[in-house]
Formats: sequence, structure tokens, C-alpha cells
Amino acid sequence: MKQVLVSCDMPSSFLQALRGLGFRVDYKPEISNAEVREIIARYYGLIVSTPIKVTPELIDHAQQLRFVGRAGSGMENIDVSYAEKKGIRCFNSPEGNRDAVAEHVIGMLLAHFDHLCRAHNEVLQGKWRREENRGMELMGKCIGIIGYGNTGSALARKLRGFEMEILAYDKYKSGFASDHVKEATLTEIFRKADIVSLHVPLTEETRFMADKAFFESFAKAIVVVNTSRGKVLDTGALLDAMDAGQVKAACLDVLEREDIRPGIEEELSWWPRLISQKNLLITPHIAGWTAESKEKIASVLIEKIKMHGLHS
Repeated sequence: MKQVLVSCDMPSSFLQALRGLGFRVDYKPEISNAEVREIIARYYGLIVSTPIKVTPELIDHAQQLRFVGRAGSGMENIDVSYAEKKGIRCFNSPEGNRDAVAEHVIGMLLAHFDHLCRAHNEVLQGKWRREENRGMELMGKCIGIIGYGNTGSALARKLRGFEMEILAYDKYKSGFASDHVKEATLTEIFRKADIVSLHVPLTEETRFMADKAFFESFAKAIVVVNTSRGKVLDTGALLDAMDAGQVKAACLDVLEREDIRPGIEEELSWWPRLISQKNLLITPHIAGWTAESKEKIASVLIEKIKMHGLHS
């Protein structure tokens, strides 16, 4: 019987579905990279999330491996090119959490423009400040969506009812304009956007694409949202842009480094500057982390295993 190693937290329905496809399933959500390397030789399939790195070294130990499924969207922890040279099929499941990420972006924008976090904390302190917390509406504003794949397009769909001007740019896609989305160039986004939301994968091409030159290109002071990958955005450049008034607010679900702990400022010079910003909202990489998305991701992976004919 072909064996599949599930190295991340997955719902019981996923494990049952794998068994229904004829696999023997080893469920080890707490396994380390070193432990995976020790046992990978026996497995036909591997399911991973961010912590497990599918490197050439690991792949060379995986003589029987025929597929790697990524629970989520980003593939930067998998050497896809090397794996495919070895005959290993690699696939992810961005269809499973695209709606969760899109809703999170909207939630962050509403929280920022309506001062929800600040107002809540003030009320808990006995402060009832209405005028100081007067908000702004999304209606009529222009949002630039950079990256129009699963999450970018899901965000555009969900923003339709807010009556915003939606501009979308994707270097590798065209012909996707609709009645509520205009296909735009980066130059148009730089010229018109009030809000910019990043939805690109982390590659050598996109690493720190939101840098000093990027922020200096906008005609208006913008609100930046990043729910893609932390290293798509240069934190130092963002902070300089906020200090210069080029960026008036930032909503970040991902950071360059996410192992935040007491004393981290000794390693990260930008951390004290970041958390001192007044117009900042940070969440701990949870944009795609909903009860529904966990089940959807599982379902997408099962369907892709079937689609590629990888089951017994």
C-alpha cells in the first residue's frame, strides 16, 4: 500500500479521504525537518505546510516520492524545479483560502478607516471619543490590486459591493477585466490608487518588490495592505515611506520575520520603529486561517491528487 506523510495540521476529513483513495496515512503534524528527512524514503506522497522545507537534499532521500501537496498557497518552501526533474508532482491549494484572505483584507481596511481597534480600546478605558474617531468610507476610493490570481481576484469580487474603483495588475495575466475590475498598468496604479493590496507569490522577481522606489512612485499618500508574503515588502522602506508621508497607513498580516518574541528588537532594528507607528495594523499571518479554509484546502488537495491520477 502506498504511504502518504501528512506533516501539518489537517482535518480528520482529509485523512479519511486519503485512506479512501487507497493510501496508508501517517499523520505527524509536529514532525521536524530533520525527522522528515530520516523517514521520507518510504513515502509515495508528502503533504506540507510552511515549516517543512522540501529541499534538494530532502528530495534526494525520497526515492519513492511521487507528489508533494502544499496545504496553502505559497510554494517557496518547495524546490519545485528540482522535484519535477525527479518526477515528483508539486501542487498547492490557493483555491482553498482565497476567500478567507480576501475577507481579511476587507476587515483590515474597515478596521483602519473606521478606527475600530483604537475606538474599542478607548471605550474600555472609559473614553467616549466620537469626533476623534470619525471614520472614512471605502466607497469612491481607488484600490490597486497587484497580483490577480486566486486571492487578488477573490478580493476584487468581494469589493464589488463597496462601489470602489478597482484597478488590477498582473504581469503574467491579461484579458481579465470585467464590469467591476479594470485591467491596469503599474503606472496607472501609481497614479490613481488610494489603497494598494499585494497578492503575489514570493519569488526572486517579487522579493522586496515593494521597496523605496515603489513607494516613491505613488502620486498620493496610500494605505498599503500585505497579506501575501513578508519578504515581498521591504519593512525599512515602508517605515521610511510612512515617516515621509508617502504611506499613511499599513495593514500587515505577514512580516519579513515572523518569529516575534521578547527581545527581538536586538535582532531586528526595524521592529521598534514598526510598532511605534500609529497607523499600523498587524495580524499574525492568519489571513487565510479560518475554520472554513482548513476544510476547503483539504478538499482542494484531494481533488488535485485525483486529477493528477496519483491515487491507488
